Parts: sequence; C-alpha cells; structure tokens
Amino acid sequence: MRKLKRGAKIAEDVARDILSQICEQGLEVGTQLPSEAAMLAEYGVGRGSLREALRLLESHGIIRIKAGPRGGPVIVGATTQDFGRMATLFFQAGGMTFREVIEARLLLEPMMARLAANRRDPKLIDELMQVQTLTDSDASYLKSSSNFHYQVGSMSGNRILNLISHALEDIFHARVVGLLFPPERRDEVVKAHDAIAEAIAAGDGDLAEKLMHGHMVEYARYVEERHPALIDEVVEWH
Repeated sequence: MRKLKRGAKIAEDVARDILSQICEQGLEVGTQLPSEAAMLAEYGVGRGSLREALRLLESHGIIRIKAGPRGGPVIVGATTQDFGRMATLFFQAGGMTFREVIEARLLLEPMMARLAANRRDPKLIDELMQVQTLTDSDASYLKSSSNFHYQVGSMSGNRILNLISHALEDIFHARVVGLLFPPERRDEVVKAHDAIAEAIAAGDGDLAEKLMHGHMVEYARYVEERHPALIDEVVEWH
C-alpha cells in the first residue's frame, strides 16, 4: 500500500501520485491503468476518493475513463487544448480579454522565432522548410498555417513557452474560427512564412523575430478591423 502525504486532500494526493507513476514509468498514450480494485488496494482509500482522483486527471486531459466490461482509466496525454481550457477559467475569472491574448502572442511568437533561429537544429529546419502554407481551401489554409506556427514554436527548444504559445493560439482560434485572411491576401501569408523560415534557417535571430512580429501585427490588425468588439471581449471558460 502506497503512503500518501498528510494534510493534503486525499483525492488530489492520489491524483498526483498516479500522474507521478505515469511520468516515472514513461507510460505511453493508450496504456490502460490498473483496475479500480487494484488501485483501491494500492492506495488504501475509499472508492469515492479514488474516483474523484481519476475525474481530476480526466478533466485535465491526462486520462479518459473507458466504459464497458474491459474499461477503466486509459492514458490519453494532455494537449495544448487541455491546457488552454484550464487557462480560460482563470482568464474569465480575472476579466482578461482577447486583446491581452493577442498582446501575449505578439510577445511570445517573435521571441520563439528568435530562439528557433539561434538553436538552428538541422533536422527541425528541414521539417520547417517542408511545411507549406496551402491556400486552395479554407480548411487546408488554416491547418497548414497553424502547422507553420506550431513548427516554429517547437523549434524554440523551450517547452514551457511552446505550450503557452500553442494554448493561446488554440484559445484565440476557438473564438475566431472562420476569421481567416481572405483568399486574395493569402499569398502575403505564404511570403511571410517563407521569409521567416529562411531567416530561421540562416540563423538570423534578429530578422526572424522582426518578421514574425510584423506578421502577427498584420493579423491582429485584420481581426480588429473585421471584429472590433471582439478585441475587448472577456475570454470565456470553455
């Protein structure tokens, strides 16, 4: 039987211990955790406390509870969307607006472009140069444009900045879904992405940061022109 910390809420303590085991053992997505009976015996807690612990992990996107006779907790792995959903709770409680989300992205993404250029990982640069911004349909444009920004963020080498930046992008796009540059302006985006990629590949951090900042400013202006009321709208928990 595992010994839990004193003074902590039992369910939270159990949830922390389960997460620690997942990380320490390197358990992969899709791995099924032990049965409820096995966990009850391991932790020596009540069924209610164990189920609350599992619900905590499920609400944060770490596991999902699979139904059925062979069901139980299965590792799914938290995503940037999960982190973003948690963040929106604090954003709404603090009255934070989409203007602040945009400002945060204007600070973070250029910095990450600089870090990506400074790092210059050859493998990741090859992958970045292969990311094409497609303009033939709204769906392909949105996906390929997001992939470019995700790739640049991943190249920064800082997983915390990467997580926060991606989560902010997820929060923003969840609200402005469908608000894309019009087809006649998408060639500008392609050129901007190509220039940023070339600056990163050349290891020019100053230029990469400058180009990414200009690119982000242009999109922020477009959003504000099209939907001025959105900018000062409080982010809602979702």
